[in-house]
Amino acid sequence: MLIRDLPEDQRPRERLAAEGPEVLDDSSLLAILLRTGARRVSAIVLAQQLLEKFGSLRGVATASVHELSQVNGLGLAKAAQLKAAFELGKRIASKPLERAPEIRSPADAAHYVMERLRYEKKEKFVVLLLNARSRLIKISTISVGTLTANLVHPREVFAEAIANGAESIILVHNHPSGEPVPSKEDRDITERLFKVGELMGVRVSDHIIIGEGKFLSMAQQRLMSSPGIPPQRKKR
Repeated sequence: MLIRDLPEDQRPRERLAAEGPEVLDDSSLLAILLRTGARRVSAIVLAQQLLEKFGSLRGVATASVHELSQVNGLGLAKAAQLKAAFELGKRIASKPLERAPEIRSPADAAHYVMERLRYEKKEKFVVLLLNARSRLIKISTISVGTLTANLVHPREVFAEAIANGAESIILVHNHPSGEPVPSKEDRDITERLFKVGELMGVRVSDHIIIGEGKFLSMAQQRLMSSPGIPPQRKKR
């Protein structure tokens, strides 16, 4: 059955307009993005085939344009539409609010990078730059790839911090395995950057590892020197 053959109150776009996007299942939301189906296949059926092929909405989101376009009835144009929609969602989720948010805890820090990093297939190392009131100035990507001392160099980390006038920084990277357990390399890099930060006058407050919907704070776990989110200064 094609979407136009459904009763109006069961069509995805009409339901979204009348009841909001929250009431729609994954296949209906994907069908809206796809707009049309293929020959003798509705957009909803095509969306269901996508979810079945890639296993979940996350699987669809992380599939490449080439992988998506191989699905019968999808093609390059529809694949690009889907990738653009998922990328916009990631950017909205990770972009700081107009009024810079305060980072009061490891959970606050993890919140602002979780959607950006949890689906990455490679390790990505980013730094949260904070001002004197622990408000987020910027999120900077330092490296992509398996973490090594050569890949994550203090020069790049602290050049960003100094250029943006950061008083403190929080190190963050993801584990594509989904388990945020720190490796020896993670600990070594943290200690190295912490010591350089002391010399540079920029406090390294924490190193947070992002997993699949969960995170680990090396400061909370006492896995780094002098840990802790920087204290709040009193407002004048």
